[in-house]
Amino acid sequence: MTDISAHPATTQARRATRSATDSSESSAPRRRRTRSVGRSLWWFVVPSALVYLYVVIVPSLQGVYYSFTDWAFLNPPTWIGFQNYIDTFTGDAGAAAVRTLVIALVVVILQNVLGLGLALLLNGRVFGRNTLRTVIFAPMVVSALVVGYLFKYIFGPPGVGAINKLLEVTGLPQVDFLGNPTWALWIIVITIVWQFTGSTMVIYLAGLQGVAAELEEAAALDGAGYWKRFWYIVRPLLAPAITINLMLGLIGGLKIFDQIFSLTGGGPGNSTQTISTMIYQLFSQFGRYGSAAALAVVLAVAVGILSFIQFSVLRRQERKTS
Repeated sequence: MTDISAHPATTQARRATRSATDSSESSAPRRRRTRSVGRSLWWFVVPSALVYLYVVIVPSLQGVYYSFTDWAFLNPPTWIGFQNYIDTFTGDAGAAAVRTLVIALVVVILQNVLGLGLALLLNGRVFGRNTLRTVIFAPMVVSALVVGYLFKYIFGPPGVGAINKLLEVTGLPQVDFLGNPTWALWIIVITIVWQFTGSTMVIYLAGLQGVAAELEEAAALDGAGYWKRFWYIVRPLLAPAITINLMLGLIGGLKIFDQIFSLTGGGPGNSTQTISTMIYQLFSQFGRYGSAAALAVVLAVAVGILSFIQFSVLRRQERKTS
């Protein structure tokens, strides 16, 4: 039986058809890719950009300008150069800056240690772990001022605070927690850590979801204990989550205001005063708008520099462990 596909006439017909198809495709006008759609999408950004410019950029530039003036409650702004910045670095702001940095570092350490520990615990097979996750995360959605006033009631003065009433019932001596500078600082730290540990835990839980169970099982079969599996397998894979939590913790700690304002108001005797509460005090109580603007600029620059340094170091560590 003759193979039709192998016939010379059939092969020649196929070649002719293929050449005709190729020539028709090459002669057909190609559709040019245009960027008209992409360009038109930028117009949707314009309203938001204008609002951001008016609400954020313009006030920020005005604040920088007023930081070089002696603008006060009864005085119009007059240019005085760097005098406000000189007063900032030679006045009481130095102690407040050190206190702010100490609070931020302590909060970051405690918050991340507790958040990571809870994430590791609730990532396993724990009874009611979803309920526990919700309960631990719940303080995050409460207003910081409400949390501050809640802890102010709990650690209130003798005869008023909940803990002091409990001490009175048990016959133990009562303590003026918020009237003692050392106790007041630690209560501020406890309040912040209690409220934001849940968000830290959730970020670590999200990172733990990306750790393959097969890796830990293989390491366990090779004889690696729990801490070795955590340090050499889990920790490197959690590097992005660690970076995010440390960055958020440091920035939030440096800007802390609500909890201090509601708990102590910067007292007793300015012993819990931070940069943010000092800015509020200069602006609202003393009417020194130029000095408050200068201190706000210093805080913004400090937060930016410290965040950049921390981010660079953490990203370098991520590359080493990846």
